[in-house]
Amino acid sequence: MKNGPLFFFGLFVALTLSWAGTVLLSNHQLGALTPFYDENESASFPLRQPGVAARGQLVYADLGCASCHTQQVRRPDFGSDLARGWGERQSVARDYIFQARVQLGTSRVGPDLTNLGARKPAYDAEDLMKFLYTGMIPGTKVVTHPPCTYLFDERAIVGETSKLALNLTGGFTPAAGCQIVPTEGAQSLVAFLLSLNNTYDYPESRPMPVEKAKPEAAKK
Repeated sequence: MKNGPLFFFGLFVALTLSWAGTVLLSNHQLGALTPFYDENESASFPLRQPGVAARGQLVYADLGCASCHTQQVRRPDFGSDLARGWGERQSVARDYIFQARVQLGTSRVGPDLTNLGARKPAYDAEDLMKFLYTGMIPGTKVVTHPPCTYLFDERAIVGETSKLALNLTGGFTPAAGCQIVPTEGAQSLVAFLLSLNNTYDYPESRPMPVEKAKPEAAKK
């Protein structure tokens, strides 16, 4: 092949520059982000996740939840995420600096979960446990999610019922003398979901002001 070495050298240079621009430049821009300190509140944001929530993020990743859910609220001109109540502002890079395995996701078979812990009406741990076990939206009989029964154990009641046992009714009522108890994985996952409530408004999350076009001078 004529000029083969030169062709492959040019191809190598192009791929190297593309990789450097995508990876190194992005790391330079975002890799050194630090928490934002608010002097009025005397606190830094985002807050670090508690240990149980950090473990729950690993469960979230292992289960492949990001295949059907995202964790990124788009700005108003890119979609209707804010109108759906999925967040109060667009997501920014600083939101994720304390997440070891960021789960941005690529598809929305289910709703975005960026601020699930701050949704209204608010879900508590029991609501989410029942949702994971039954797949039904809390307070309804609408199934929207595959039941994750493998995150729970069916145990015989010895003495008193466990404080963690789910209060299930209808077709989900456990057999007599048995109880449904969430595993450590289920508890960690729910703790992670409830920790998704970063509503602090960073300076970079505020929309850029748009200059209004000056009206044309009135024709004489």
